[in-house]
Amino acid sequence: MRGTPYPTLGELLRRARATVAARPGALRLRAVGTSRAGRPLWLLSAGHGPRHILTVAGAHANEPVGGVTSLSLAERFAREPALLQESGCTWNFLLCLDPDGASLAGRWLTGRSGERLPGEGPAAEASPTLRGYYRRFYRPAFAAQPEFPPVASDPRPVMPESEALVRLIDELRPVVQFSLHGVEVGGSFLQLTRAVPGAAAAYRRIAADLGIPLEHRPFDGMGWLAESPGVLVLPDSGPTEERDPSGFTSQATWLYAMRHGTVSAVVEAPFWSVAGVSDPRPVAEPRREVAEASEILLGRAKQLEAVVGELGPRSPETPEEIAHFTAARELMDIGPGVVDTWNSAELATTVGNSVSLGVAARRIPLRAAAMMRQALGGGAPALDTLVETWARELASTFDARWVPVADQTELQTRTMLALARALV
Repeated sequence: MRGTPYPTLGELLRRARATVAARPGALRLRAVGTSRAGRPLWLLSAGHGPRHILTVAGAHANEPVGGVTSLSLAERFAREPALLQESGCTWNFLLCLDPDGASLAGRWLTGRSGERLPGEGPAAEASPTLRGYYRRFYRPAFAAQPEFPPVASDPRPVMPESEALVRLIDELRPVVQFSLHGVEVGGSFLQLTRAVPGAAAAYRRIAADLGIPLEHRPFDGMGWLAESPGVLVLPDSGPTEERDPSGFTSQATWLYAMRHGTVSAVVEAPFWSVAGVSDPRPVAEPRREVAEASEILLGRAKQLEAVVGELGPRSPETPEEIAHFTAARELMDIGPGVVDTWNSAELATTVGNSVSLGVAARRIPLRAAAMMRQALGGGAPALDTLVETWARELASTFDARWVPVADQTELQTRTMLALARALV
């Protein structure tokens, strides 16, 4: 496969079907729902144990690693039945929760448009660049991410993908639910809805073995306890809802599953790692670190706003352009809310946390510029320049290093197996 080690959505499904056909007694594939656009949601199952483990991949459209991990582990179970029997469970892999979003975000995977940046030859294709990644970037607006259905008081309808996942959770009542994610630039971290003895130590060993840095204090789960570097645990009196910077409030499906006694584990793997995020040394002036990051975020949002304004009155026309525009516009508007959150929390107390803050301050406007570039139909050199300049700067400022997909999937696979052994 040219261009990238990640399969596209279609390639992932073809590989799953071929694997099931080759081992019909070991693996099963069925549709458990449909997306808003009518795409099937495919569940790949291994084993026949009375208890269930559920893995959810592709919850965020720009994070293809979870599908690769899921399929690779299912194939391993087919080859090594003793490993599957060890848990006594049926393992279920939802291969992609958001196939509609993945169909848009997947365009960067193999460069099907034929677009190639200067100097990006075969070597660059084998190891993707941040420039190439962001030039075709897509991630839906917050309310269009199916792992986060709206709370009951929200008048917006629940997406069919969210309904399908909730039905699946109610059907399986899994012992553990894994949600596999990937972050563009940074380190790895693990979120648990309940403390699992030995999990943090095992996770740290796995990351260390693979040379993947751990986020010293991840920004995700601000109301969660930092059990150890890179590991967050939901406190007993923790939040029952998730609120994002846009103001959208949801009941995360991780939290929904708790009604069945399920432990949910969110496993994040970085695509490009930054060693500095794991630095535990304290900083002298945390408030200054937050102020500098806030200035970068708000300044770049203002710069992007000016560039869009100079383009004159343009409107997205196709459904794809509208989706990119909606998501970009949301990111352009959330800066003040993000800064308020940063100022109200105890952030940037360590070098690692300060580095993570600096990455986030650059990532948000870069995502917005990347999607606005595509929303306005191309032909906007100023937006091209912003995306390329900011992507280069993000990579060089933090010495971002591509993590081989084999290492990304190994991190998630070994973490899942370790947690399953601890819980089953």
